[in-house]
Amino acid sequence: MSAFNLQDRFVRMASTNRFRLVALGVVLLFVAAVAIGENVSREQATPPSAPASCARSVLFNFEVTRGGDPVREVPIWLMPGSSAVFFAAGMTIDADGAPNAYNPDNTGLDDISNAGQPGHWDGVIQDENGNPVIQGPDDPYPGYYVSCTSLSDRTKPGTDPTRYVDASKIPYIVLPREVAAQSGARLGDFAVVINLRNGKSSDAIFADIGTMGEGSIALAQNLGIWADAREGGRRGGILYLVFPGSGNRQPRSIEEINTQADSLLQTWGGIEKLTSCATDQAPPVSAAKVNDTQPPSAY
Repeated sequence: MSAFNLQDRFVRMASTNRFRLVALGVVLLFVAAVAIGENVSREQATPPSAPASCARSVLFNFEVTRGGDPVREVPIWLMPGSSAVFFAAGMTIDADGAPNAYNPDNTGLDDISNAGQPGHWDGVIQDENGNPVIQGPDDPYPGYYVSCTSLSDRTKPGTDPTRYVDASKIPYIVLPREVAAQSGARLGDFAVVINLRNGKSSDAIFADIGTMGEGSIALAQNLGIWADAREGGRRGGILYLVFPGSGNRQPRSIEEINTQADSLLQTWGGIEKLTSCATDQAPPVSAAKVNDTQPPSAY
């Protein structure tokens, strides 16, 4: 064999080996990618389990819908030997009950569309003709509509703005009717709410029927959340603990709410126990200082 043919053979062998090595590398990369994908899918498909220090169990799952279509399920948890229930959600801001919540010019604390519409008003009192009742000269905000909450002082007339729970002054929570019914919660029951992002907490009272994850202006302020009823709120990371059967179905003062809710929380196990049961619900916090009082675009 000539030197030229021998050299040519070596070149062909090297090229063939190089091709085999490249092909083998591609196959190995493909296998690794498939394995990683399977692991990610398996992790995403596995529901979060309770933290090791928490013995919570799911009472039921509440289905959140948007436009009639299911969006997600929110587990409603409870602890052994207790009727108290807790869940994690976001918080939209409720202005209902505040005497300056709505007016005909739509310059109140909240947009009038959130109070309903002609023929079907939810957040304001209507007269016998279905029109919103307007406050008179002796009321807190003359010219504004009388805004209402589901919880009210029945010793006062229905058109009295002070009959209802003022969202700008009283920290209250809102629950969907289904959640209240299945958990046994009644209007006037007490609650404790925690902002898992900044650690702030507030006592509260269950004062209105509405959507999942909703609280009053005063509650949002206590939690360090942007409390604008038109644009504020938080998308997640809010923990709600509700004590069914703890109230008397009447509005209460801030002092009564704090005293009763604090006592119930300590009997239940305290704030540390509650936060330990929600470590898997806390949103990630960046190294920079978080300011929840900024508009939603900031987070």
